Amino acid sequence: MTTRRTFLASSAASAAVLATSAWPARADNAPGITDAEIKIGQTMPYSGPASAYGVIGRTEVAYFKMINEQGGINGRKINLISLDDGYSPPRTVEQIRRLVDQEQVAFIFNMLGTPCCAAVRQYLNDNKVPQVFCATGAAMFSDPKHFPWTMGWQPNYETEAAIFGKHIVATKPGAKIGILYQNDAFGKDYLIGLKAGLGPNHAGMVIKETSYETSEPTVDSQIVTLQGSGADVFLIAATPKFAAQAIRKAFDIGWTPVRYMTDVSQTIANVMKPAGLEKSKGVITAVYGKDPTDARWKDDAGFKEYSAFVEKYMSPKDLIDANAVYGFGVTPTMVQVLKQCGNDLSRENVMRQAANLKDLVLPMTLPGVTINTSPDNFSPIRQEALARFNGESWEQFGELFQA
Repeated sequence: MTTRRTFLASSAASAAVLATSAWPARADNAPGITDAEIKIGQTMPYSGPASAYGVIGRTEVAYFKMINEQGGINGRKINLISLDDGYSPPRTVEQIRRLVDQEQVAFIFNMLGTPCCAAVRQYLNDNKVPQVFCATGAAMFSDPKHFPWTMGWQPNYETEAAIFGKHIVATKPGAKIGILYQNDAFGKDYLIGLKAGLGPNHAGMVIKETSYETSEPTVDSQIVTLQGSGADVFLIAATPKFAAQAIRKAFDIGWTPVRYMTDVSQTIANVMKPAGLEKSKGVITAVYGKDPTDARWKDDAGFKEYSAFVEKYMSPKDLIDANAVYGFGVTPTMVQVLKQCGNDLSRENVMRQAANLKDLVLPMTLPGVTINTSPDNFSPIRQEALARFNGESWEQFGELFQA
């Protein structure tokens, strides 16, 4: 039996707050919208091989609860229905159809996973249901020409991998590169981007590519294979469970390449600690958000806002989880879109406003990183910097790259 997690946000805002809000009229052609509510839906991997990401959904539910306690958006409360899909595309299809056909949600917000988002992209576009701020950086979700109802949020995987490639050429021009990648569009985007960053004159630096399926229990055999190839640079394009395994196994067998890792697995709580903090030292990733474990942010206004939110609405262990930081970033982006919609909450206007964000600054993004979209650019975040894990936190180094 499919588990349904429904999170109906609190309606405890004071009458005084509601009285000061302009009471909206129900928008025409707007499923999921009433005078008092905006009903939205998502799928999250609360179980399965990518369950480390479940904290994103919990953070988003908590953030909307906070917004509702403050009076909602233009007088309406947010009702986020967040369903578990176990990171399984067939189950995603089932849950998304349930949200659209039965729950009649206004739109789909920040559903997670490249294969999961891909499984329902055509269905949502055929039915003109916004698939807003997908939790994936796969390039396929930034294609407004062919899929105008689908938009990603985080930086593009191909761009990030290209940054890695350029850094490898600049710092280790004789490198022999081995790659571990998830066998789907997420992992394959890293292959494409890395080779683009290396350039045609350095394409031969990649000497071994090995993939894994999310149904596999471990990637230990793949790591042994990569070590045997003679690679001295290791790119890890894997989700948290497998990224942690890769770091730990490489260390345990005495393989010490320069390691680069996708930003989707940079969480210290769910990757570096399980892998071993000492074993993780030196791993390089790309960052666009503030690391909550980095002491340099302790007096930062944005970090203080995040910390206060976690203290009130989350648990103490969530504070250092990069996935909680992610949820704390994408949810206010959605709030901004809904504010811009005003009383026109038609699906068409939700998508129009999502494609009209200008220099939005979020509390936990790095200085200089802003959110920008347009009708022909569905990549909201286009700046990243490199960072190295020092055994306790991520240390940013070098310039902020602009895609």
